Amino acid sequence: MALPSAVCLAGPTAVGKTELALALARELPAEIISVDSAQVYRGLDIGTAKPSAQIRATVPHHLIDIRNPQQSYSAAAFRDDALALIASVAASGRLPLLVGGTMLYFRALRQGLAPMPPADPAVRADLDARAAREGWAALHAELARVDPDAARRIAPADRQRIQRALEVYAISGRPLTEWQQSKGAAAPVNFCCLALMPGDRSVLHERIAGRFQAMLGAGLLDEVARLRALPDMHADLPAARAVGYRQLWRHLDGLCTQEDAVTDAITATRRYAKRQLTWLRGEPDFKPLDADQVQLGQIALNAIEAAGALDAISGLSR
Repeated sequence: MALPSAVCLAGPTAVGKTELALALARELPAEIISVDSAQVYRGLDIGTAKPSAQIRATVPHHLIDIRNPQQSYSAAAFRDDALALIASVAASGRLPLLVGGTMLYFRALRQGLAPMPPADPAVRADLDARAAREGWAALHAELARVDPDAARRIAPADRQRIQRALEVYAISGRPLTEWQQSKGAAAPVNFCCLALMPGDRSVLHERIAGRFQAMLGAGLLDEVARLRALPDMHADLPAARAVGYRQLWRHLDGLCTQEDAVTDAITATRRYAKRQLTWLRGEPDFKPLDADQVQLGQIALNAIEAAGALDAISGLSR
């Protein structure tokens, strides 16, 4: 039996992935599967640049608004959900178009996930208590001793990932890096992978800053305040730690001015974009597309067609 085909469209934040995906969906019988770890949460609309209800009524979108912000969502859960959707969309004679910037999700989907020790609430509580006494910088320094490779990848302020890395080591006695080097099962899908890359990094930085200011004008601070006021919400939940939300939450907690929060959010977004670009450059299977090219949509269509991803689409004449 032939494997289903799917298109992966990845790229750094604010590079224009949504616009290109919608242009492709106007030309192809496609359904979009979001590859975004923040768009899964209800109520995180403005700060995640979530497609509007009108757009989603025109082009089917999946894996948006599937969790409450008090809940968690993992790469493993994404892989299960995405594979089921790919099979369903492909069986209907349409093209699954996976679009987003959460690179861990793309890797988990395509390459599978190494088996990991499950979360241990007692170990996590102990790490939280230690962090309260010693500070997360001390725990990051401990991580550097037991798993230097992980410490280099994880920022000293990234409490969630520091905690998970130390938890894995505490449970198993093996560094997280060692676990991650184990291979998972590759997805039974023929992927056509495209990377939308900025032609000029300074232009991307300007777009990031302009977009964040536009989000503020659209009511982002009020959105964060509503999120913060929800029952059982706290600053360490994944939804609250999304870029932009985390910095404005600190302002609402009285820990910094709004001006400083905005500056920090834009800086954090630029750093996130840099990490996304570094990841994409290390993925030879992703064909780079210059975001500033004229007729970008046609170039992307040609790449998809050349990869044979359109062969099984019913009723398509190109």
